Amino acid sequence: MTHTEPAADTGTVDPEALRERAVASLVVARDRTTLLTSCVEDPDLTAQHSPLMSPLVWDLAHIGNQEEQWLLRAVAGREAIRPEIDSLYDAFEHPRADRPKLPLLPPEEARRYAADVRGRALDVLEKAAFHGTRLTEAGFAFGMIAQHEQQHDETMLITHQLRKGPQALTAPDPEPVPLFTGRSEVLVPGGPFTMGTSTEPWALDNERPAHRREVPPFYIDTTPVTNAAYQAFIEDGGYANPRWWAPEGWAHIRKHGITAPLFWRRDGRQWLRRRFGVTEVVPPDEPVLHVCWYEADAYARWDGRRLPTEAEWEKAARYDPAGDRSTRYPWGDADPGPEHANLGQRHLRPAPAGSYPAGESPLGIRQLIGDVWEWTASDFLPYPGFRAFPYKEYSEVFFGPEYKVLRGGSFAVDAVACRGTFRNWDYPIRRQIFSGFRTARSEDV
Repeated sequence: MTHTEPAADTGTVDPEALRERAVASLVVARDRTTLLTSCVEDPDLTAQHSPLMSPLVWDLAHIGNQEEQWLLRAVAGREAIRPEIDSLYDAFEHPRADRPKLPLLPPEEARRYAADVRGRALDVLEKAAFHGTRLTEAGFAFGMIAQHEQQHDETMLITHQLRKGPQALTAPDPEPVPLFTGRSEVLVPGGPFTMGTSTEPWALDNERPAHRREVPPFYIDTTPVTNAAYQAFIEDGGYANPRWWAPEGWAHIRKHGITAPLFWRRDGRQWLRRRFGVTEVVPPDEPVLHVCWYEADAYARWDGRRLPTEAEWEKAARYDPAGDRSTRYPWGDADPGPEHANLGQRHLRPAPAGSYPAGESPLGIRQLIGDVWEWTASDFLPYPGFRAFPYKEYSEVFFGPEYKVLRGGSFAVDAVACRGTFRNWDYPIRRQIFSGFRTARSEDV
């Protein structure tokens, strides 16, 4: 059989090994949540640091409430602990800008609630059978909740970046590497490949099902676009020339006076940026960060290139020509290790372009996973045969041309919520997210 993906192993996995994986994923997520909500005083937890983001204390209780609803109520069939707070922490009922006005649980009460739910959830997990329903098959519900918490941890890290004031978080920098001098682009062969997945046990609904895609040959950048390369676009008047911009993007940057990535400012002849409370010179070799889709698209046009489609990006990340198959990650099917990618808030910045040679694809493309989310040219749409599960509000309500797809995951993403099939999406104006990009071109261009 050709153009395949890794076979599911849900029938052969030892239930105890699956239980250990679920426990470890939940514990890692909670440790990170605790770090993000204990490194600042309570006033910073209850404040809204940007109308784009929730107060940190809302995220904390929301994490607990989702865990209660899915693991305690849906999986275990238990009575609700705090049914009166469900509506307060319903992300679709209250826009982020309105959440500070709600009667939210204060920090200490939110901590106790989340801890109480977690203790009960671990009791449920200890006795879980991992079969019988779609929610329990292969521990899906537990994996879904671990991913949900990690996604909110990334959201809280964004809030920390937007927060004014002194540095509250620290982490070691990525290992320095020599300046990358490899080829600037890689040819991805044309032909069909398997996109999406039907076998990854904890894959979410928008990643499913696996299906064949025909992709013409194209070239893609070996590494994400760097700050130095993006500065060349700025210095060439990229923000002042409408020929590079989609009309909506041009109107947006003119209306808001945008002339550089978010958090950048010019100081004489150099660019500075603010990163988690610290002001520093923009490092030239790091992938550019905090750019919106319109900025990525304009840079690509200026460079005589374009953004890759979502299918092109996934083929570049998963296609192994030697085995004519799609792998889980660029480096193969093994779970990510620290040698493969910059993930999990291990560092608080992208690694220099060209890092992690152990994580490159068989075609020689680097940093497809980790460092920065990468904008693609594609709208967020369902795959053929899509079925919403376990609720429409995770993916289905967002399908359409309003949202652009991002791929790959950033340094803020944990491995449990990041794989070659994982799909992220956002409005094309969003810049507070940890977003960058790489460019592509068709073979005949």
